[in-house]
Formats: sequence, C-alpha cells, structure tokens
Amino acid sequence: MKLYSQSANIKAGLFLFGLLLIVSLLAFSQRIVNNLREDHREIVRLYSELIASASSQSDESLDFIFENIIKKVQFPLIQSDSDTIPRFHRNLSSDLIPQDELLDIMKTMDRQNHPIPLVYRDQETEIVFGYLHYGDNQLIQRLKWLPYIEISAVTLFILIGFIGFTVIRNNEKRFIWVGLARETAHQLGTPVSALMGWLDWLKENPDSLEKTIQEMETDVQRLDQIGDRFSKMGSKANLVAVNISEIVSSVVQYLEKRLPSFGKKVTISNSTKANAVIYANEVLISWALENIVKNGIDAIDKQDGKLEIWTSEDSSNVFIYIKDNGKGISRKDRKNVFRPGFSSKERGWGLGLSLTQRIIKEIHRGDVTVMDSTPGKGTTFQITLPKQSASL
Repeated sequence: MKLYSQSANIKAGLFLFGLLLIVSLLAFSQRIVNNLREDHREIVRLYSELIASASSQSDESLDFIFENIIKKVQFPLIQSDSDTIPRFHRNLSSDLIPQDELLDIMKTMDRQNHPIPLVYRDQETEIVFGYLHYGDNQLIQRLKWLPYIEISAVTLFILIGFIGFTVIRNNEKRFIWVGLARETAHQLGTPVSALMGWLDWLKENPDSLEKTIQEMETDVQRLDQIGDRFSKMGSKANLVAVNISEIVSSVVQYLEKRLPSFGKKVTISNSTKANAVIYANEVLISWALENIVKNGIDAIDKQDGKLEIWTSEDSSNVFIYIKDNGKGISRKDRKNVFRPGFSSKERGWGLGLSLTQRIIKEIHRGDVTVMDSTPGKGTTFQITLPKQSASL
C-alpha cells in the first residue's frame, strides 16, 4: 500500500531522470561536435597561413598548396576575396554551382563557423586579401542528428513497451480478480460442502446430534480460518515459534475426513518429527501446506492413491517433503507450476501453488521447489523453512 501512495513521486522521479538523461545526451553530443569543429578550425587556420605565405611567393607555391593540401580536405570549403566573393570551393555538391547559390552556401557555413581571414603580412602592413569559409563534414552532421535519432528510437521502444506492458497488466488484473474469486470459492467449497453433508446426515440420523455438531463446528471454524487467511495476505505477518508437526497433523486430519468429497481413495501418511519447530505464521503456513497436499490429491488418478509427508532438518532449517503417486509433472512444466495462471487441471486457475510460493518465500523467507517428479509415477515437493525468525 505504501508503494501505491508513493506512485506520484515515483512517476515524477522517473520523468526527471529521463529529462536529465536526454539533456546529458544532448550536451555530450554537442561537446563532441564543438571539439570536432575546433579541430577543423585549427586546420583551416593552418591552411589560411599557408595560403597567405604562398601568396607572397611564386604562383607555383600557391598551386602546390591547392593541389596537394586544400583538395584533400574532407569538409566543405570556400575561398573568397576581400569582398567575400567566392573564388574557389571544395567538397560541395557540384563543381559548377551558380554564384548566387554559392553565396547562400557560404552564408550557411558562416552561421556554423566563423570564416578565417587570409592575411598578407610584411614588415609594416597587414592586408586581408580573402577569407576561408568552411562547413561541417558528414561526421559532424551525423553526430548532430544522432542524439535525436537515439531519443526517438528509445521513445518509440518505451512507447511500444508501455503499450504492451499495459495490455499485459490489464489482462493480469482481470485474471487475478477472476482467479481470486475462483480460489475463494475453492477454499470455501470444502467446508460448505461438508456442512451441507452434515445437515443431510443430521436429517437422516437425528440421534447423532452431538457428534455431528462437533464436526459442523470444525467446518464453521474452517470458514473463519479462510477469512483470516485472506486478510493476512495483505498485511505484515507475525511469526512465532510453532511446531510444524502439529500444523501438518491438523491439515491432514481435516482433509482425511473430507476425502470422499474429492471423489477418490487416498491414504495420507504423516511421518513428521514431533519436535520440528520453526518461526512461522500458523494460519498462512497451514494454508501453504494444505494447497500442496490438495494439489497432490488432485494429481492422483488411480484407486490406490498415496500421499506421504515427512520432515528432516539441519542446524538452521526444517525441510518438509510432500510426495504423491499421481500424474507427475513434465520437466518442461516444472519451472511453471508456481507461475500465476499455470494449471494442468481443466478447471484450475493456477493460484494455489503461486500463493504457496508467496507465503513460503516472501513471508517466511523460505523456499519451495519441485524436488522430483516423474510423469505417471508422482511428484515430491520440498519446503524449506528457517528455524530462526526472519526479519520482514
């Protein structure tokens, strides 16, 4: 709930971070462009000095500079006279460009880079006899557009991802609401069906009133426990020292009496150690165990169904094993059994094991895995729970 209350701050933070990222990208790109422009300016300044020096010498020296140096530059270059009339150009779109068009190109270059004067110097005077106008080469032009292309591509990717994420999230919301309703109905189904059965039994056997009322009280307590389970899923769970053997025995005892409602014959064997103590929330851990046991009973498709539960422990953890001789799980589906929505049952909604995993891993800081499974022979689940209290 706290996360939802901070959603506005999270969105504002993400917006500011994205804005800062864009500004940093543009600033970095502009810095590279400015550095390259400064390098070009140094080169053009060197050319201007060479041309100015050659102009005071022979025409052959000036021709040599133009043929062997100026023509090898990789960026647009225009040489003008002192009245800024174009006289020579290099690396433009064509060798034959009308004068008025050449003037427009030169003005565009001057907006990008200030022209370098060609200065003739002797011992007494300095004469500006022309200018070198230069533009950005293809590398600089591409670098100028690169940040905008990157930002557009990233924006498009984020937009597509956001649309896809929104569609997936909306589908998940619909599934969660429907699935939670079905899971609630599933949880309520066993005690409600049992209560209806006890009422029918009471009508047919009015002399068994005392025993029937005791069983009905058990189912009513079960209904109250189910409400308590769902209420604890959204709040901080209080973990205390509990005897896991007593919890397993309670789950097994309740389900054994109601096995006829599952429509199959199953023998449940409980061999948990009597002194196995863990720190847990009794309501939630019994829910997790019940989900796996029910899942094992549902997986049994033979008359001689067997389900075994036993424990072992080391210095820091208690291990609970639940083994059935049911249909088993294929290797490719083992990683999906705890995923919300995955179910091998025709009418299953795939929430039981996903809720179990959340209870074990997120609330109790333990682990639950498919230890072993063979199609047609059965499945063994392993639950690992710490003996010491975990900080939530």
